Amino acid sequence: MSSRTRLLEIPVQEALGMRLAHDLTRIIPGSFKGRLFAKGHVVREEDIPALLDIGKAHIYVMELADGDLHEDDAAIRMAVAHRGAHVDLGQPHEGKVALKSTIQGLAKIDPGYVNEVNRLGEIALATIRGDRLVEAGGQLAATRVIPLIVTEDKIARVEELAARFRDQHGRAPIEVKPLQLMRVGLITTGGEVFSGRIQDRFGPAVRAKLEALGSVVAEQVLVPDDRDEIVRNIVAYKAKDYDMILLTGGMSVDPDDRTPGAIRAAGTDIVSYGTPMLPGSMLLVGYLEGTPVLGLPGCVMHDPYTSFDVLLPRLLAGEKIRREDITAMGYGGLHGC
Repeated sequence: MSSRTRLLEIPVQEALGMRLAHDLTRIIPGSFKGRLFAKGHVVREEDIPALLDIGKAHIYVMELADGDLHEDDAAIRMAVAHRGAHVDLGQPHEGKVALKSTIQGLAKIDPGYVNEVNRLGEIALATIRGDRLVEAGGQLAATRVIPLIVTEDKIARVEELAARFRDQHGRAPIEVKPLQLMRVGLITTGGEVFSGRIQDRFGPAVRAKLEALGSVVAEQVLVPDDRDEIVRNIVAYKAKDYDMILLTGGMSVDPDDRTPGAIRAAGTDIVSYGTPMLPGSMLLVGYLEGTPVLGLPGCVMHDPYTSFDVLLPRLLAGEKIRREDITAMGYGGLHGC
């Protein structure tokens, strides 16, 4: 606590508008024992009878010095500074305020900014990883003030960092990007599926993943392992102006797997064929005149979380995948093999 902020013992009737210096407990024999008012609670007129009922004719309150902030007030100011689009704030509690998403979308949180805030000391900003899917109501971050009292200068510094971030990046430090409704063309390759010898399992798996994020498979076609036929269907889907083109099957390095070559032959600019994440290392990502084109590895059929699940929310949020995004998937990218 700041040496300038004082603890005072005063009659309860004189405590209106002042903050409690500690928790106050209520006990009802055989029925209840717990906190009546939390430390930092601002005493109101309607609180007086309850305080007298627990024998508190006098209470300890805090008299904040100029330039000092209570932990709850400081935590709120930090949370407001960080908050961007589609983010809601929880109620302050013991110097903590939660930031939660109001929509299903892509969490945008800059790790450099988080580190910069935490270097200030006496305060904390804990977040989830950025560029990942978050559901409506899902927690994004929490602010925390470590001491009961912190100087206003410290919080002003956080607000300056947040303002500078907004100026540099054109957005708030913590926000959620909504997902777009995309119409996807799906090309399923493989002679065994095309001939009907084996039932297609890729289509249902891909449909389920897209529909869970608000998008749809607008069309699916089955084709044999023939490069020219795969190219023809990619070009046809591009002409139909689908928002994304997905290809399944034939993504390994076997000699008879034609899909990667067909994607390239269709004129796709390949960002990466292969990722450093498991499962999903054989994922291909590219763009055909601005339209995302992905070749999906077999694990997408049966593994709940693959490299495709990492990148799909970003694509649906309208972000363009770069080579460095793929490279960064290795750290923390081992999810089974």
